[in-house]
Amino acid sequence: MTTYILRRIIQTLVLLVVLSYLCFNLMTLMPGDPVELMISSNPKITAEDVARLREFYGLDQPTYVRYQRWVSTILEGDLGFSRTYRIPVSEMLGPSLKYTFILSMSSLFLSLLIAIPLGIYCALRPNSKFDYIVNLLSFAGISAPSFWLGIVLIIIFSVKLGWLPAGGYQTTGMVYENIFSEILDKAKYLILPVLSLSIQSIGRFSRFARSAMLEVMRNDYIRTARAKGLTERVVIWRHGFRNALIPLITIVTLSLSSVFSGALITETFFAYPGAGRLIYTSIIGNDFNVAMVAFIISIAMVLVMSLIADLLYGVADPRISYE
Repeated sequence: MTTYILRRIIQTLVLLVVLSYLCFNLMTLMPGDPVELMISSNPKITAEDVARLREFYGLDQPTYVRYQRWVSTILEGDLGFSRTYRIPVSEMLGPSLKYTFILSMSSLFLSLLIAIPLGIYCALRPNSKFDYIVNLLSFAGISAPSFWLGIVLIIIFSVKLGWLPAGGYQTTGMVYENIFSEILDKAKYLILPVLSLSIQSIGRFSRFARSAMLEVMRNDYIRTARAKGLTERVVIWRHGFRNALIPLITIVTLSLSSVFSGALITETFFAYPGAGRLIYTSIIGNDFNVAMVAFIISIAMVLVMSLIADLLYGVADPRISYE
């Protein structure tokens, strides 16, 4: 297994370098570099000043040279400065990653808590009325665009009923008496974004759980376990659910990558200050350093979670060997 892990780590590092270089090239193709912004804000700037500024920022160098210089600063622990907010990128990413982690983990936990039991129940009673209803709702949840879900939730719970705030992450200017009042206040702002993300995830997870469990329960070893006189509970959870875990592990671990990359549309729509919204605002504001670091974190999380999924396969199914 050690050889397999080392090989996968090397593959992950190579992919990270290649994808980061592609992202870097795409970012350099965006119009509006720092010098162009200075020219637009100061029409009296001279050609000599423009050449000097391009040399100062390294914009006169080829892309691969600029990429090499950027990587060297990243490896030294310097993530650079935000052009928009004039503060270190590390100071911006910390709070954004924390808020995204809270939002994504809450949504993922709620989705799994509802979707997996629904999928298993439907697999044990296929083609029943309950199965048809759950499938219909699952397809509706998967098909509904996230921005449309956000609009519907805001209209119902914020505009019509007035129960929940339409956006943000805490009440402006509120002084919290204790930690519980702070948690209750911030939880109000989490409900609609979590619901918006969970509705889509529940439909997707329940379909995967139903499909995997339905296939497993038709195998010969399930009939053998029942013939031995094992209880239905043992047959379902020990022999059925464990063997259905492999496709579920894949989709759940890859969904975990969004814990640090954020849900761009949902966070932007609800004005939630997470990593997804930070990526969006940095791209719109041409904040190169912030966008690149956020992209690298998103790519790294997908690759790491893919490696974790492969390792968990062996835990779920002992027949899988990495030798």
